[in-house]
Amino acid sequence: MTLIYKIVPEELWRAAERAGSFAGASIDLTDGFIHLSTADQMRETAAKHFAGQTGLLLVAVDEASLGDALRYEISRGGQPFPHLYAPLALTSVVFVEPLPLGADGLHVFPERAA
Repeated sequence: MTLIYKIVPEELWRAAERAGSFAGASIDLTDGFIHLSTADQMRETAAKHFAGQTGLLLVAVDEASLGDALRYEISRGGQPFPHLYAPLALTSVVFVEPLPLGADGLHVFPERAA
């Protein structure tokens, strides 16, 4: 199973759990798709877009379960990033873990995240 990741404020994710799916954060709603990252991209995404932020979760998603709604498109640095053109069904989520800040001010990723 290949996992891809979404970094989400905990409050927003808990609302998605109550709703039964995740429609996206404000940037996702503006852009028309849910921004995701591969295992190789998630740390840079955290540093670039979530630097110093607390109260975040790392949501791991089963890539294969997203079907045709998932497209890899060129984005930051010419890299192909996974973009989801549909709400994220909670059934596609493999795990959700806290994404705390370490003493160095960088996010500490869970061991089970690749």
